[in-house]
Amino acid sequence: MIPDLLEGILPRIYPQMVAEVRSHQDAGRPAFIVSAASNGVVELLARVLDMEGGIGTRYEVDADGRYTGRLIGGLNYGELKIEPMRRFAADHGIDLDRSWAYSDSASDLPMLELVGHPVVVNPDAGLARVAVERGWPVMRFEKLGRKIAAAGALGIATLVGGGSAIARRRASRPPTTRPRR
Repeated sequence: MIPDLLEGILPRIYPQMVAEVRSHQDAGRPAFIVSAASNGVVELLARVLDMEGGIGTRYEVDADGRYTGRLIGGLNYGELKIEPMRRFAADHGIDLDRSWAYSDSASDLPMLELVGHPVVVNPDAGLARVAVERGWPVMRFEKLGRKIAAAGALGIATLVGGGSAIARRRASRPPTTRPRR
């Protein structure tokens, strides 16, 4: 399933957003994906996009390694993104006040409000209104790349940690972001 899943996602990622991620990484700030998608898919997508990791919805696994169908901590969506992000930031030495978050959906307002540098990308109508009201930067990308794009359908948002000691991409990866048992 994973190759088919990536084949459906990667063509939707905007090259300009990838360039934005690379500019953060080049400045020594690691980049992470925060999404409601499953944690395994989010981590895989982060690796494929050469990012430092991801935070996704975690699913319970039984003693035999099978998924039980139960969520750990709820769906990583809306307000429920906040605690996993805070934990992740604390575990990785990331200062959220010096971090950036990117989103296209009003459902991500809690995440955008959590960081010091919220940015909206091709926002839905609700998020566009909030961005104007709050003076947040708005990025608009009109042309999709053939190989990669901003995966708006999954609501992928990039969290870029400003205070981390992680140097450049691929030079040093943080520990795995798999759920603790």
